[in-house]
Amino acid sequence: MRCTAHRMYIDSHCHINFPDLADKLPEVFDLMAHNQVSHALCIGVELEGFPEIRALAEAHPNVYASVGVHPDHEHCTEPTVADLVELANHPKVVAIGETGLDYFRLTGDLEWQRERFRTHIRAARACRKPLVIHTRSAAEDTLRIMQEEHAGEAGGVMHCFTESLAVAEAAIEQGFYISFSGIVTFKNAVALREVAAAIPLERMLIETDAPYLAPVPHRGRTNQPGFVKHVAEEIARVRGITAEAVGEATTQNFFRLFAAARP
Repeated sequence: MRCTAHRMYIDSHCHINFPDLADKLPEVFDLMAHNQVSHALCIGVELEGFPEIRALAEAHPNVYASVGVHPDHEHCTEPTVADLVELANHPKVVAIGETGLDYFRLTGDLEWQRERFRTHIRAARACRKPLVIHTRSAAEDTLRIMQEEHAGEAGGVMHCFTESLAVAEAAIEQGFYISFSGIVTFKNAVALREVAAAIPLERMLIETDAPYLAPVPHRGRTNQPGFVKHVAEEIARVRGITAEAVGEATTQNFFRLFAAARP
C-alpha cells in the first residue's frame, strides 16, 4: 500500500473519548485533516467505557477501537477471555488492550495485574487480533509473560515505548512493533531517541497517547491525534530521513499489524 498525500500519518494510540477531547471532536478531526493524519486508533482502558469507544469507531470511518483493561485500573470489572473475545468480534475493533504491567504507579502484590495480562494475551490469540501492550518499570516480567503465553502468535505493539534498545529488540524478536509517542521529542529523552534511530523502520509505529504527552512544540497543551506529525518529524530527524518516509512506513506498518483495519 502506497502512502498518498491524504494518508501520511496514523495515530496508533489515543483516547479521544476522554473528557479533554470528547467535547471538541470536530476540532480534533479538523486538525487531523489539516496535518494529514488519516486515521486514529482509540484505545480501551476499562470495559465500562468500551461502548462509547465502539460508538465513536462506528460513527467515524477513520477511527478504530480496541478493547481491554489498563493495568493501572485496579477497581473495575475484571475481564475474562470470553468477555474480550466477544467484544472484539466487531469490524471496527482491531486490537486487544491496552494491557500489560505497570509497577510504577501501583505497589504491593501485583499478581492480579500479571493474571489480567495473561487473560488479554489468551484473548488476543483466541480472536487473532493483536495486542496493545503498556509496560512501565516492569520490562522483565512483561517480556517473560509475553514469552510464556506465546504473545507472538497474536503479535502487537509496545505502545508509548520508553525502555532500552535491548527491551525493544527482545519485543521485536517476539514479533512486536515499537510505538513512539511525543516523549521522543522531549529534551531529556536522549536515550529514547537513540532507540528510535536504531530499530528497523519496518517495526515502528507512531502515536500520541492523547490527551496526554503533547509533543514539542505543544508541551503543556492537551494532546490530540493531529500532533502525531511532530513525532514523525523528530524520528525523521534522528534517522536522517524525511518525515514523509516515516509517515509512509508507519502507515504501512499500521495496516500490516491491524489487519482488521485494512481498507
